[in-house]
Amino acid sequence: MSSSSSSTRAPAVRVHELIKTYPGDVTALRGMDLTVEPGTVFGLLGPNGAGKSTTVKILTTLARPDSGTAIVAGHDVLRHPDRVRRAIGVVAQSSGTDPVATGRENLQLQGRLYGLKGAALNRRVDELLDRFKLADAARRPVKGYSGGMQRRLDVALGLVHRPEVLFLDEPTTGLDPEARTAMWDEIARLAGDEGLTILLTTHYLEEADRLAERIAIVDRGRVVVEGTPHSLKGELRGDAVHLELRTPVGEAGRTLLETGLGGLPGVHEVLVDGHRISVRADDGAAAMPALLGALERAGVGVAAATVARPSLDDVYLRYAGRRYSEADGTGDLLVAGGVR
Repeated sequence: MSSSSSSTRAPAVRVHELIKTYPGDVTALRGMDLTVEPGTVFGLLGPNGAGKSTTVKILTTLARPDSGTAIVAGHDVLRHPDRVRRAIGVVAQSSGTDPVATGRENLQLQGRLYGLKGAALNRRVDELLDRFKLADAARRPVKGYSGGMQRRLDVALGLVHRPEVLFLDEPTTGLDPEARTAMWDEIARLAGDEGLTILLTTHYLEEADRLAERIAIVDRGRVVVEGTPHSLKGELRGDAVHLELRTPVGEAGRTLLETGLGGLPGVHEVLVDGHRISVRADDGAAAMPALLGALERAGVGVAAATVARPSLDDVYLRYAGRRYSEADGTGDLLVAGGVR
């Protein structure tokens, strides 16, 4: 939810010119800028390897930037890391639970680490077990939980101490479709908690579109565009037309086709990339015959053609200059001092 007073409060997260390079000249962040208003769900959307998880590691004090500033809940992550840790909850990509302990024991331990004890701790644990539908499994070892149950417990652990900012780093990766949908519903409910700010990283386009009030699309370690999903899609006028070619087009053919197709009435923003062409058109269905005719005259065979309303995939294509599926790389997790 968006707090009615969020515009008069300091940002929950403010990042300026973050740069992070790992050994081997692996540059994870190339001047990351970001502002997250309090009481909102903010999505960092990008393919694996874009720099999302590296950003979260810095914001949660688990990594240090080479340069730049990061403020979380009013505290500088470099000067006051302890204050930041007390103000945030973190749900990492990998589960942080003790698999041999029960769900209740995991929550109790987390609460004690934050200074909760006695009746107050027990009330909070019971509240979270009920909220996340884990009460019946509370006394079972976590190693016997399903993937969805374990992920719900991870989120509950991040909320034990009632943080100001909750970081959800790829919260549904590895879940089956049913468990993913259930987690989306839970995150949507969390967004209704008064004052809670959620920073969500994801490489699922649908997840960002459904959950985030604002998103920042991240590519190659920097933000390429930011806004609400609705406004970003609304900037792309007309329809998206995608054409699959029978054979790929070389560099010379690409230039000729982009120029030729771009001159057709009602056609905008032509991008030819190998065996695919993406076009913005005022009216996709009306433009299709002219597009197909121009390609036929150029001797270019078309295997398939689709027309759709603008999506976040089209937004990414416009601002990053490549398709989202092709940008999805080898991961964004810290491994052995590098990024993958």
